[in-house]
Amino acid sequence: MAQQHRDSFGRPIVAVTGMGVVTSLGAGKDENWAALTAGRSGIHAISRFPTEGLRTTIAGTVDFIPVEPFCAPLLSEQLATLAAEEAISQAAIGSAGDFPGSLFIAVPPVEMEWPQRVALAKASGQTGDITYADLLRAAGSGDFKPWHNLFLFGTVADRIRERFGTKGSPISLSTACSSGATAIQLGVEAIRRGENKAVLAIGTDGSVHAEALIRFSLLSALSTQNDPPEEAAKPFSKNRDGFVMGEGAAALVLEDYDHAIARGARILGIVAGVGEKGDGFHRTRSSPGGAPIIAAIREAIADAGLTPDDVDYINAHGTATPENDRMEAHGLTAVLGERMAEVPISSNKSMIGHTLTAAGAIEAVVSLLTIANGRLPPTINYRVPDPAIPLDVVPNVARDAQVTRVLSNSFGFGGQNTCLLFTAEPVT
Repeated sequence: MAQQHRDSFGRPIVAVTGMGVVTSLGAGKDENWAALTAGRSGIHAISRFPTEGLRTTIAGTVDFIPVEPFCAPLLSEQLATLAAEEAISQAAIGSAGDFPGSLFIAVPPVEMEWPQRVALAKASGQTGDITYADLLRAAGSGDFKPWHNLFLFGTVADRIRERFGTKGSPISLSTACSSGATAIQLGVEAIRRGENKAVLAIGTDGSVHAEALIRFSLLSALSTQNDPPEEAAKPFSKNRDGFVMGEGAAALVLEDYDHAIARGARILGIVAGVGEKGDGFHRTRSSPGGAPIIAAIREAIADAGLTPDDVDYINAHGTATPENDRMEAHGLTAVLGERMAEVPISSNKSMIGHTLTAAGAIEAVVSLLTIANGRLPPTINYRVPDPAIPLDVVPNVARDAQVTRVLSNSFGFGGQNTCLLFTAEPVT
């Protein structure tokens, strides 16, 4: 009888056997890793749509995929497809279009934006200025169901399921900026419960458009330091003034460790711990004492059967908003204590922007690449240290380091907090 490998809690060990990623830096792990460790930024002036009158005119848009402006669902689907193709190919699992497990996919809360709504009303025969009543009549006519279906929440997951042949009903989710990490968390839990031997976990987001920029600007969440674009995202710096929107996707093939070993798969790393904690304090702000953040970090470490002293490196949420960076530092210090000043922590968002729904999954891939390559991506644009955040942020230049255990943080609006603990080898 083959040996059964279990973690310290007697659960199946969750291995990663395939990874794929797409960001504004390029498509694929190799291209992204080379750019990230070179400290290159993918943030640039927006060319996809007019930005006159907008306070923020920059983003980490993925411009090498042709897409109609204001069509976030289509771009999100294309990004997810590219990432999943790379991950499944690396894992060499299943036959073409026949993935042997479930799909967990984080997608933006898609909806029809105003250009499509106006076009829909005109297509239904309306002329002149389009009123809200015209939009309602067009939507209620039932004549444009395919168009409506394109923008329904969950249809991206359905099309990804059809493309890759995942089993059962796909789980489509959105937990704000922790969504990508939540997709991985749900996949881990499904394997631990014995419901799946393998799962496909994806985070994707192609929702940079004028309305999104306006909405985040109204929350005072975006950087307005538009020139030069590549210097706008400044996580943990004293002169940070908000995040920069980005686009991208990442996919991970997660497997029961024994299942992966039995089929001769290469193990890229282990998802050893997951921690999740939410609160209802505010729609956008963090709970003042940081209790949910602290709880999520502690839970991820404990769920891995480790202690805070075991963490080698932290892939930060690090959005560059004044409050988020301060609260992340506070939460980490509460858990790691004085040691936090010595543990390196860096933010990929300084280079690719905040990819929102996709961020947790993209940063999971980067965390595993950090373990594999023994190199820490930098936090670029760190020229004015914040004395209130005395952390080793791997400033501006990548650094070689032996890393076997990485904590990856994802904190979202509405009190959504998810942390993942990745290791090079199983923790038993």
